[in-house]
Parts: sequence; C-alpha cells; structure tokens
Amino acid sequence: MTSIVDISAILITVSALFAYVNYRFIGLPTTIGVMLIAMLMSLLVYLVGLLGFVDFSDQVRDLLSGIDFNKTLLHGMLSFLLFAGALHVNLNDLKKQKWLIFSLATFGVCISTFMVGTATYYLLQILDCHLPYIYCLLFGALISPTDPIAVMATVKRLGVDKELETTIAGESLFNDGVGVVVFTVLLMLLQTPGDIEVSHIAIVFLEEAVGGIIFGLILGGIGYYLINTIDNYKVEVLITLALVMGGYALAMYLHTSGPIAIVVAGLLTGNVLREHAMSDQTRQSVDDFWELLDEILNVILFALIGLEMLIIPFESQWFWAGLLLIPLVILIRVVSVGLPVRIIDLKTKMAPHLVKILVWGGLRGGISVALALSLPEGEFRDLVLFLTYIIVVFSIAVQGMTIGPFIRKLT
Repeated sequence: MTSIVDISAILITVSALFAYVNYRFIGLPTTIGVMLIAMLMSLLVYLVGLLGFVDFSDQVRDLLSGIDFNKTLLHGMLSFLLFAGALHVNLNDLKKQKWLIFSLATFGVCISTFMVGTATYYLLQILDCHLPYIYCLLFGALISPTDPIAVMATVKRLGVDKELETTIAGESLFNDGVGVVVFTVLLMLLQTPGDIEVSHIAIVFLEEAVGGIIFGLILGGIGYYLINTIDNYKVEVLITLALVMGGYALAMYLHTSGPIAIVVAGLLTGNVLREHAMSDQTRQSVDDFWELLDEILNVILFALIGLEMLIIPFESQWFWAGLLLIPLVILIRVVSVGLPVRIIDLKTKMAPHLVKILVWGGLRGGISVALALSLPEGEFRDLVLFLTYIIVVFSIAVQGMTIGPFIRKLT
C-alpha cells in the first residue's frame, strides 16, 4: 500500500508539472488548465492500456483509490481554502449584502435541492435508470451549492465590481456550509429512516448552522486575544494556521458546521484582527502565507479532480442523463437565484445583470464530488457520483472559461 508521504509527493509533483505546462504552453487560468491537462492524461492512460501498449492504468487506479477524496477535501483542504477565501472579503461590504447572501445561501439552496432532486428523479425514470427519491434529493443537495474554491479563484482573476464580487464570494462561502448541513440531514434520513423526527432534524440543523456561526465567533475571539498580546509575525501566522486546523477539527468533534465556523473565523481575522491586532509586517506575512497556500492547494485539488476520471464508474445510459441534467441544473439555478434576488430587489436595488452573472458564475467543484463519494457504497452511489462528476467538469471547464468574457460583455 502506498504511504501518504508517497501519495503526497506524487500529487504535488504531478500538479506542479501540469501547472508548468499550462503556464508555459496553454495559458488557461491555472486551476482550469491543470484540471483539463489531468483529464487528458487520464484519458491517455486509459487509451494506451486499451490499445494494448504499456498498460499501467491499474497501477494508476490503485494509487488514486488509495486517496480518500472525501476526507482529503472535506477534512483536509477545505478548511484552509475557506479561510483563505474569507480572509479578503470586506465585512462592511458583506453587511450591505447580508439579506441577499442569507437568502441565496439558505432558501436558494433548499429550493434548488428540492427542484433538482425532483427533476432528476423523473428524468431518470424516463431514461429507465432507477434511483430512489432520497438519493435524488441527496444529489440535489450536493450539486446545489456553488463551490467557494472554484468561485473564489474565478472572482479573484476577473477583478469584478466590488459589490458584485462581495455577493458572489459571500454566497459561495456560506451556501457551501448550508449545503453540507442539508446533505448531512438527508443522509441521516437515508441511514435511519424510521428513527428520525422533525424536531430532531431541526435540532441537528441548528447545531450545525447556528452552532457553526457561534463557534466561528469564539475562534475569532481567541485569535484576537492571542495575536493582540504579542508582536511576532512568525508566531501570529502560526496562530492563524492553528485556528484553522484546530478549529475545524474541534467543530467537527462538537457536531457543528466546520465550514461555517471557519468562514466566520476567516472574516473576523481578515477584518477585525487585521485592523486592530496585527502590525503591518504581520498583515503582509499573513496575506502572503495564505495566498500561497491557497494557490498550491487549489492546483492540487483541481489536478486531483481531473485524475479522478480514471476511477469514476461509467454506464452509457448515465452519460445521456448527465448531459440532460447540465442544462436542467442551470435552469433550476435561474429560479433558486432569481426568486430571492427579485424579492430583495423590491426593497434594495440590485446590481444590473446580477441573476445572469450568479447563474453562469455558480461553479460546482470538488466539494460536490467529495460529498458524492461519502454516500454508502453501491450502484446508487455510483450513479450519483457519475452525474456529479459530469456536471462539475462542465461547470469548471465551460462556465469557468467563459464567465470572464460573459461578465465583460454584460458590464
């Protein structure tokens, strides 16, 4: 069995090579370019084995199977990436958009979960693919939230209007946490269908969502006290790292939402701690450290998404279902985004073309794949995983590459 050190060494080396090839010869945005190169390499490995040349596809699959994508992302990379993303979101700008972001991250996710789940159920029935309704709802829950990792990378690259940037970033940071909570509740219903009451579901939701916010505030307070009492940028950077790693692990142990807690802690660190507790040297060091870590982990994650193609289960019927679901999921996002925006717009004037930009800029990414992989083993999981993967790839490759020209054309 390949050790975690060897797997890490291979992943980092491959990611660096793909990033170099993309930067030197292709020129796509780094994360998108790396993912596409990884997919191309996966396809080449498969074809070389199929044509009877050197067949090392089994060795590559064994290596990838040794990586628990769900734990690697949800219990590893995610906390770092969420913190790095929240670190540069202005809290005052976020407050101005609070009702819109709250609506998109809660009602929008719940509406989308139900609509996507129901539409998937009936579409698969037409295509003679059997998937229980609860699995369809789980699929709706994991595919509805926009991935903050993919979205934040795109927003930073585009340099869009500040109000629009805050809305896009805020929605993606918070609807991710809510989406994970909704997915968790639905998974409980799947695993213990007869023992769950409505009151229990409500308590779990409050523990996860509200508990995550409260715990994030506590983390921010601890960070403020520690950093405010010293002036050593190396120790202060280490404290921010401890807040993320220790805070996320403790949040999961306490059964609160780790993603929401880390987003709240990141917002406090990027605003309150930055302004009142950090020296200029510390601010610069914290920014440099988290920006570099964010870039490295993003590249590794998107390389991993591309390489996962080798171990994603495949059936020809599923492929057509996936292709039909792509426009369906986008149309449902028009409703789940458009409804809250129109309601808020009655009182507060929204930015022009906001719905169009939020819909096309609502990228799905590794979190959706990780959640799909957390489902119980079996044929139902394989179908959900394939549908998730094909939508994620389309989202990152097509929407991710065209969102820049799309926004420039509208604005």
